[in-house]
Amino acid sequence: MCFSMDPLPAEFYERDPEIVSKGLLGKGLVRRLGAEVLEGMIVETEAYYGQEDPASRAYHGPKTFNRNMWGPPGTLFIYNVHKYWMLNIVAHEPNKVGAVLIRSVEPTNGLQMMKRNRRISELSDLTTGPGKLTQALRIDKRLNGTPVTSKDSEVCILDSLPISEVESSHRIGVKKDLKRNLRFFIKGNRFVSK
Repeated sequence: MCFSMDPLPAEFYERDPEIVSKGLLGKGLVRRLGAEVLEGMIVETEAYYGQEDPASRAYHGPKTFNRNMWGPPGTLFIYNVHKYWMLNIVAHEPNKVGAVLIRSVEPTNGLQMMKRNRRISELSDLTTGPGKLTQALRIDKRLNGTPVTSKDSEVCILDSLPISEVESSHRIGVKKDLKRNLRFFIKGNRFVSK
């Protein structure tokens, strides 16, 4: 997969989370750790909305831990679930609330460091889920609020050609869901979570 050198601009994220969620498929996720650069192609995402979305972190209104969802699009929103960090990018239209969860990536660069970070040797299990992804890329709460729109950022998203074969389903692991598919993934990609 060939990615551009420039990150996606803030305007990319200033749209409905569903549109952004689909649009992120195939894009390059870059994590800089000093001189090391870890990269992967985004293969699975989920869209989340505000207080009208029962599966969203924003469902019960603004709190200290979720305030970023009301913040500027194109910044990271990171929270913890069952000891794992979840990597989200704030995405919403003006005066709205939302974010996109990055569920999995296909690793493309820095695989040895990712394997060390996860303490595994199997490539097939490296980044196939949101908790595995953040472990592999060493992403945690310290990056909360970081913009992904600067090439100097520790995490950024690079552009690529659009993906044609996208499938969808209900979101995974939520107790209550909206009556529409808001999980999107690249058809047939082996790094999509199970």
